[in-house]
Amino acid sequence: MTRSQRIEFDNLRGQTLAGRLELPPSEPRAFAIFAHCFTCGKDIAAATRISRALAAKGFGVLRFDFTGLGNSGGDFANQNFSSNIDDLVAAAQWLAENHQAPRLLVGHSLGGAAVLIAGNRIESVAAITSIGAPSHPDHVQHLLEGSLETIRETGSATVSLAGRAFTIQSQFLDDLQEQEVAGTLRKLHKAVLILHSPQDEIVNVDHARKLYMSLQHPKSFVSLDGADHLLTKRADSQYAAEVIAAWAGRYLPPFDHPDTESGVVRVSGRADGFLQLCTAGGHDWLADEPKSVGGSGLGPTPYDLLLAALGTCTSMTLGMYARHKKLPLESVSVALQHDRIHAEDCEDCDKTDGKVDRIQRVLTVVGDLDDAQRARLVEIADRCPVHRTIANEIKIETRLS
Repeated sequence: MTRSQRIEFDNLRGQTLAGRLELPPSEPRAFAIFAHCFTCGKDIAAATRISRALAAKGFGVLRFDFTGLGNSGGDFANQNFSSNIDDLVAAAQWLAENHQAPRLLVGHSLGGAAVLIAGNRIESVAAITSIGAPSHPDHVQHLLEGSLETIRETGSATVSLAGRAFTIQSQFLDDLQEQEVAGTLRKLHKAVLILHSPQDEIVNVDHARKLYMSLQHPKSFVSLDGADHLLTKRADSQYAAEVIAAWAGRYLPPFDHPDTESGVVRVSGRADGFLQLCTAGGHDWLADEPKSVGGSGLGPTPYDLLLAALGTCTSMTLGMYARHKKLPLESVSVALQHDRIHAEDCEDCDKTDGKVDRIQRVLTVVGDLDDAQRARLVEIADRCPVHRTIANEIKIETRLS
């Protein structure tokens, strides 16, 4: 399973910030930093779910509370957008000193605007993703409507945001207005992915258009259709993480696959959970167990993979046979299921007591085939190499490396 560690580091002003480092079951492919939304925190649902989902995809992800929020030190009243960027730089320095310099930045809402600006200050970063980000940080002033005049006249005011009281000083507003975003983005020579929901009622999707127009290529936009601003639905957070991981892979170093050509499959995982990272032939995937038995449900089970091996081999074999015999076979689908039955219920099994493993395989073949050709395909299915391997006696040799 993924690992989660509490960490602390000092920002550029010497204040202690609280963070959490999410790590994959094996050596991370790359490290990332997640920046939360305005007045939120590292433990908000979207930050937690996306960070953990990215960790399951092989990333080490640091999420932390900005100055004055959550468990971090400092006074929120003295922080501003510029200090948020400084905090991101400090987080990157901590990763570089303790693990690896970050290659990916991910930011949500105002945190999305912050990672876009911070990208120019963190040299190691190759890719940046914003989620529901405003095109200019002073957009957050609409959350302070009714208090802006007081803040300007008296220098500060206490405002209620999401049911919590925050002191906002006039320097916060000044800092927002002083940000030169468009020019900064034009100089940002990093790959950028913009994720935004057309239904976002907090930050209108037009902000995504403005960001996109200000950025240089390579840049991408993906619609989070149906999601709200905070990505409160678990499915929306999971989807965002999957998109980020797949997209970022184009701009990050590939996993080290020393056995790509040697036919070796590697599986690695920690002993405190079920989640496993599998690599073979330059490909990576996860294996896991369902949540009902203590797993995370982030990948197929070992028996799922066994059935998938038999199913793919069956379909490939039938396709090869049909091409060789010039049969009008258009497509093949294979449905498989594994269970265990009493030996006495198995008419053609050698074993007569206890239980035996049973795999039920149902073929669906599409094409202008006659009955004889269909019957022949059923026979050929039993000749696929994986079928023969499973059906034959297997010798498995195990040793320590």
